[in-house]
Amino acid sequence: MVVIDTEFVDLETPTGLMRTHIVRPAAAGKLPGILLYSEIFQVTAPIHRTAVQLAGHGYVVAVPEIYHEYEPLGTVLKYDQAGSDRGNELKTTKPVKAYDDDARAVLAHLASRPDCTGRLGVMGICIGGHLAFRAAMNPEVSGAVCFYATDIHKGGLGLGMKDDSMARAGEIKGELLMVWGRQDPHIPTEGRMKVLERLNEVGARLNWHEVNGAHAFLRDEGVRYDPEHARSMLGLALELFHRTIAIGSGDSAASPVITNH
Repeated sequence: MVVIDTEFVDLETPTGLMRTHIVRPAAAGKLPGILLYSEIFQVTAPIHRTAVQLAGHGYVVAVPEIYHEYEPLGTVLKYDQAGSDRGNELKTTKPVKAYDDDARAVLAHLASRPDCTGRLGVMGICIGGHLAFRAAMNPEVSGAVCFYATDIHKGGLGLGMKDDSMARAGEIKGELLMVWGRQDPHIPTEGRMKVLERLNEVGARLNWHEVNGAHAFLRDEGVRYDPEHARSMLGLALELFHRTIAIGSGDSAASPVITNH
C-alpha cells in the first residue's frame, strides 16, 4: 500500500528561488523521477491531481512554478480571464534561457534525491507541453510526454517570441509522446503537421496521437474536460514512462491508496 506525500522545495536558479512541488509515494525506496510542467496558471488543483496520479504509479514527481521570477512563491493563477491574461503575458515576458535553466535545476534536483533512481522523464500540459519538449533536449531525459504543446509550430515561446525549439528538435534522444486535440484552436492542423514533419525529419523516437478533443481536455475542471480522452491518453503517458524510466530502475510501488498531507 502506498501513501502519497506532498511537500515543496525552493530550488536555486539563476533568476531566483523556484518553488517546486514534490509529490511522491511515502514509502521508503528509490523511484524514477518525472518533471511535470503546468499550464500557464501554475500549480492548480487539477495539476496537483495529475501529479498525484503519476506518483501513485511509482514516481517522484516535481512540479515547478514556471513564473517564479514574476509572482510570489506559491502563487496560483485562477482559471478566469484575468488569470489567463496574466499567464499569457508572462509566457512571453520570461526569456527562453530562463525556462531552460529552470528545467536543468529541477532535473538536477530529482537526480540528486536519495529517493530517486536518477532515471528521469518529463511531462507537460499546454505551455508545459512546450517546456517538456525543451526539457527533453537534456541528455538525461529518457522519456517525454507533451499534451497539446503550444507555440512549438510558430516559435512563439519566451521574450521576443523567437524560440528555437523546432531547430533543436534533433537533440531529443529519449522516447517522445505528442498528444493533441483536433479541435484545439491554439494548434491548428497545419501547425501540428509542421511539428510532425520536423520530428520525422530528425528521426525522433515518436508516438503521435490526435483525439477529437478541445484544448485543455486533460484538465478535470471546466467545460472542455473529456474524461475518456484524459483516461486513455494519461494511460499512454504512463506506459511510456514505464518503458523508458521504470523498468529495471529499482523498487516499484505497490497499488496506491491516495492521501494528501
